[in-house]
Amino acid sequence: MIPPFPVYLFDVDGTLMNSAADITGAVREALAQEGVNGLAQSYLESFIGYHLFDLFEQVLPQYSRAEHERVLANYRAIYLGRGHTATRVYDGIQPMLAALGGRKSTATTKGSETTRNVLTQFDLIQYFDHVQGTDGFPSKPEPDVILRSIEHFGVRPEDCLLVGDAAPDMEAGRRAGVKTCAVGWGYGDREAMARHKPDYWISEPGELVG
Repeated sequence: MIPPFPVYLFDVDGTLMNSAADITGAVREALAQEGVNGLAQSYLESFIGYHLFDLFEQVLPQYSRAEHERVLANYRAIYLGRGHTATRVYDGIQPMLAALGGRKSTATTKGSETTRNVLTQFDLIQYFDHVQGTDGFPSKPEPDVILRSIEHFGVRPEDCLLVGDAAPDMEAGRRAGVKTCAVGWGYGDREAMARHKPDYWISEPGELVG
C-alpha cells in the first residue's frame, strides 16, 4: 500500500495519457520530410519520455545541431497541428486524480504551455495545483523539471512522489531525491525502470489512492 504524500508529480505521456499515436505520427511526418521512412513503431515509442532531439540525432547523424533543431521545431509544429486527436486519457486516471489528496504537478518533457493546454483539453487541469514542463533546461533523466516543482511548492524532496512509466522518470526522481512510483502501463521498459529501484510499482491508477 502506498502512503499518502503531500505532493504528487506526474509524467504525462504514457502515464496520464496514451499519446503515442500523436507523438509518433508527428515524428514520422517530420522524418518523412527529411527522406526517412519505415521506422518501427516500437523504436519510436522507446524515445517517448526522452527528449526527441536524441531521436533525431540518432536517425539523422549526418545533420548538424542546427539542422536537428530545425527538424525538432518542425516536429513540434506538426504535433501541435494534430490537435491531440489520437490521444486518450488512460482508464482510471480521472477518478484517481479526483480522489487523490495532496498537491499535484507535472514532470514532463513537454513545455509547460503545451502541457497546460493538453490537460485543459482533456478536462484534467482542475486536478493540478501547478503545471511544470521542460522549459529551456535539460530534460529527464536530468532532475530539473522535478526540482522546479519542489521549489514551487516549498517542500522537501522526500515529501514528493514521482509517478512515471519509463526509466528517465525513475532516474530523474532518484537524482532529485523524491520517492518514485513506476506504472505498469505506458511505453517504458520494466527492466530499465527496475535498474533505478522505484520505491513503488502499480498496475492500475487506483492503487495510488490509499
